Amino acid sequence: MTYSITDKCTGCHACKSVCPNNAIYKIETTSKDRFEIHSKRCNGCVEQFDHPQCASICPIEEAILNEKQIPVNPKGSLTGIPIA
Repeated sequence: MTYSITDKCTGCHACKSVCPNNAIYKIETTSKDRFEIHSKRCNGCVEQFDHPQCASICPIEEAILNEKQIPVNPKGSLTGIPIA
C-alpha cells in the first residue's frame, strides 16, 4: 500500500514528523520545497494505526493520495463543508 503526495504540498513538514516508517522525504524543486513518499517504505500505517498518519495530520486538502490515487483529504473534508 503506497500513498503519494501531490504538488499541492506546501512543504510544512507535518507529515514527515509523524510517519512511523520514515517514508516521507523532502525534495527541492525550483518553485518550492515539497515532500514525497518512498513507495517501498510506505505501508499506509497498516497494523500500526487506524488511519495513515500523514493523512491524519496534513492541513492541505487533496495533497495526499491513497493507492488508488484518490485524495485522502478531499475538497471540503478539512472545513467540514462539503463541496458539490
